[in-house]
Amino acid sequence: MTMSGTSTPTSGVTAAPSVRKEGAPPRGGTGGGRRRREFTTRRGLVVAAFMAPAAVFVALFTYYPMIAGSQMAFRNWNLTDLTDTSWVGFKNFREVFTDPAWGTVLGNTALWVVGSIVPQLVIGFALALWLRRRFRLRGLYQALIFFPWAISGFLIGILFRWMFNSEFGVVNDLLQKAGLIDEPVAWLADPDTAMIAVLVANVWYGVTFFAIMILAALQSIPHELYEAAALDGAGKARTLFRITIPYIRVTLVLTVLLRVIWIFNFPDLIFGMTGGGPNDETHIVTTWMIKITQQGDYGKASALGLLVVAVLLVFAMFFLTATRERGGGRRGAGRGGKRGVRA
Repeated sequence: MTMSGTSTPTSGVTAAPSVRKEGAPPRGGTGGGRRRREFTTRRGLVVAAFMAPAAVFVALFTYYPMIAGSQMAFRNWNLTDLTDTSWVGFKNFREVFTDPAWGTVLGNTALWVVGSIVPQLVIGFALALWLRRRFRLRGLYQALIFFPWAISGFLIGILFRWMFNSEFGVVNDLLQKAGLIDEPVAWLADPDTAMIAVLVANVWYGVTFFAIMILAALQSIPHELYEAAALDGAGKARTLFRITIPYIRVTLVLTVLLRVIWIFNFPDLIFGMTGGGPNDETHIVTTWMIKITQQGDYGKASALGLLVVAVLLVFAMFFLTATRERGGGRRGAGRGGKRGVRA
């Protein structure tokens, strides 16, 4: 007999909430919530011990020479007379700016950077668009195009010095067979053509880097954007300027800034081809600095080196700023790709 005042336990009874121990993985999880190990003093000393050799090496062979070389720019430091290394202030900088070769060197540097960047960007972009397509032996073509980037710039300079040789160079031979010239041209001995020759060599050398970077960026563009453009009736030119270039705009800016830094500080190829000649007509800032160092005027060379570092720091700041904006720029281009086709 069951009494009316009693009741049996049913689902209406609420169970006590379970308490998860501190540090235990969440219930139903895979153990991804492991507690982070505490950073103790002992672990800090171990980390410091592993980093110390590298830090000492960098300090001795990078920062100390940099600081020592910087103070030379404000001293009378010349190998012809080491008995007087007194402080001269900005005298070495004034000698740089008043040197008769400064105007030519500055103009050559601007021509060297701009005349190399623009063709490299255009040709590299075209190669990247071509290599993005699927065709037979595409991997072989990519390897051949990317191969020059693995060669030293100085070796490239020596190679092109032989190619532009006025007596047995292949460039004159090809131009004569094509009927473009009647007699061999002294490319590297003529001040009017020597700079053209080194620019051609640098363009050939740097196109590879642009092709690599732009091809990697092109492969990240969603194919759906091109499908939407085709449905909207957009042609190749409109697709290029409304989808492709906006989507990889940040990559293009980063690549150009990086190449400006490298080309501005790239004396290898010029030294391999002309050594700054003829008559110092192909010197840029960095090759001129090396020449002054070889003459023993370390104070003037150090002053010129500080000017180079200052210019490179400005471009490095632009590069770092563009790097921070890369994520937002690519997301914005991706969101606005379809709208841009219809605009």
